[in-house]
Amino acid sequence: MTEFDRKVEEASARFNRSVANIAETLEKETAELVTYLNDEVVPAVRTHSSKALRIAAGKISKFADFLETEHKGS
Repeated sequence: MTEFDRKVEEASARFNRSVANIAETLEKETAELVTYLNDEVVPAVRTHSSKALRIAAGKISKFADFLETEHKGS
């Protein structure tokens, strides 16, 4: 094996280790992100969505009352 071949193999091995480390870190971070989304974000969105729907329903009800009042007055 020539010196050049040995250096290429060493560089290739270092590169492969780097890629493996990055992949491992990425898998770990992705799992943590999914857990965070499921545990924190999804419940918050559901809570706020429910509140928004209730507020919208109340405003639509008031608007319907207004339309009925205006229609009766005409």
